[in-house]
Amino acid sequence: MQTLLDVILPVFLVIGFGYVAVWRGLFSGAGIDALMRFTQHFAIPCLLFQAIAGIDLGASFDPALLGSFYAGAATCFAAGLFGARLFFGRAWEDCVAIGFCCLFSNSVLLGLPIAERAYGADALTGNYAIISIHSPFCYGLGITAMEVVRNRGKSPLVMLRGILTAMFSNALVLAIALGFIVNLSGFAVPGVVDDALSLVARAALPAALFALGGVLLQYKPEGDSRTIAMICAIALLLHPSIVWILGTAQDMPQDAFRSGVLTAAMAPGVNSYIFANMYGCAKRVAASSVLFATGLSVLTVWFWLEVLAGA
Repeated sequence: MQTLLDVILPVFLVIGFGYVAVWRGLFSGAGIDALMRFTQHFAIPCLLFQAIAGIDLGASFDPALLGSFYAGAATCFAAGLFGARLFFGRAWEDCVAIGFCCLFSNSVLLGLPIAERAYGADALTGNYAIISIHSPFCYGLGITAMEVVRNRGKSPLVMLRGILTAMFSNALVLAIALGFIVNLSGFAVPGVVDDALSLVARAALPAALFALGGVLLQYKPEGDSRTIAMICAIALLLHPSIVWILGTAQDMPQDAFRSGVLTAAMAPGVNSYIFANMYGCAKRVAASSVLFATGLSVLTVWFWLEVLAGA
């Protein structure tokens, strides 16, 4: 119970403030959309750029951690995609969007603040290692699958152009790529620029959590309830279970193990809806899944934190 009170509820209270503020008319829907654009296109990219530029790549990129997390993520993507097709008869384009919901954990808006409150800022190295390739991996897999099913029978060059255009117009992917360039080149970011980036980055998580609450109010609980239930089960239970099994088998260090399991246990991120909206596929299911899974994750994250405490 103490874990619920000390670690999880403060994060979800900030989300709740955003939800209530929009619900009661204290903050407009347009203002929330603008705030979300600020966090997604400016503040969070600044946060990720700084984290990747300054991280010790040799010490942070544990093959066991990344292999376990992304093997689980790819498995969940396939489970969601083929589950939607086999069990619910969805169109292939919808299936890819549903698979993306199972793939894209909310590693930044929920994963970082919950992990920091649970284990401290010094224990976030594994989280940042996961996040550093999270958007490129997830968007790369999702966009590739979507372009393949949308362009069946067309030239491979058409598919490749669609994939590259979508990937390199994503602010998160660009910020991560720039962070790697700075890190690997040894270039020192001027102090005044780094201070400015820090000011913006410090606003990223609280502003994004507040905006997430306002955005969730717009997600009406519509769509196929069985499909939504499948997404929640895969994202909140299957993914962390896979990371747990693979991490245990590889005797993963404790900090990395916690980062992997806890990040995998996060609800689908807002990017799940953004992806569905980008292609106009399964938008209601994606929106409702983000809403329901975020609410359910209060209990499931508590469960995984308790399990990790006993590990």
